Amino acid sequence: MSTPIIQQSADWHFGFIHLTGFGFAMMCAFGIAHYVSQVVLHERGDDPEIMNDVTFAALVGTIIGAKVYYAILVGDPRVLFGTAGFVFWGGFLGAVTLCAAVIRWRRQSFLRIADGAAVGIAAGYSIGRTGCWAVGDDFGRVWDSPLAVGFPHGIPPTTAQVMRQLYGANLPASIPDSAIVGVYPTQLLEVVLGFVMFVVLWRLRRHAHAAGWLFGVYCLLAGAERFVVEFFRAKTDMVGPLTSAQIVALAVAAAGVLLLTWRSGPSRTLASARS
Repeated sequence: MSTPIIQQSADWHFGFIHLTGFGFAMMCAFGIAHYVSQVVLHERGDDPEIMNDVTFAALVGTIIGAKVYYAILVGDPRVLFGTAGFVFWGGFLGAVTLCAAVIRWRRQSFLRIADGAAVGIAAGYSIGRTGCWAVGDDFGRVWDSPLAVGFPHGIPPTTAQVMRQLYGANLPASIPDSAIVGVYPTQLLEVVLGFVMFVVLWRLRRHAHAAGWLFGVYCLLAGAERFVVEFFRAKTDMVGPLTSAQIVALAVAAAGVLLLTWRSGPSRTLASARS
């Protein structure tokens, strides 16, 4: 097999402060998502200051939702108190639920705020996935290519033993268990696709459709992106021919199609302005 490109984990210590590449990426992701959402809401005539509450709700909802989803996935409630298990779809569903509650509490339209937040979510997603790359998480299946990447300190490391035992990789017996094998760098693929989603949504941010249409575009794109990437990911959560994440991705994409159909009419705000 080809020798993989070795990616070392990003890990910094500043006295008693321990910062990982994942933690740094998450801080940047939420910061960028917050800023972009405020810009879009301001441009569309909505209250950008509501994002102060919504972003906090998204942060809390992401942590809770991701951990609960992971606990259900592995069937072990003890993981709720561990450091692993920040699953994207669980975090997304948790964030949407808590954000909807906060927006309702603030007596504003969920769909209008969701339109602005959708652009920010895509930007934050692209940045956040660099954190998975930095710590060697969410990598792909074994790949024999000069572009394959190995994670000797990944979560878990991409040793031959791990890839055989956890992910069922059919590796030659001549490869020792301790050898670092190459995998698809799916984290970087998601960084690129997340940026493409952001560009598309940014260009559509001044759409004239009813509130919620842009959030529907995001759901459709996010569902399609994750469905495709899952074919390259190293996974164990198979449900028939698909992974559990692909099933959720199909549901999110279907919700996006419904929103696009339901909210395809003209915006009442813009229609009133024209009249």
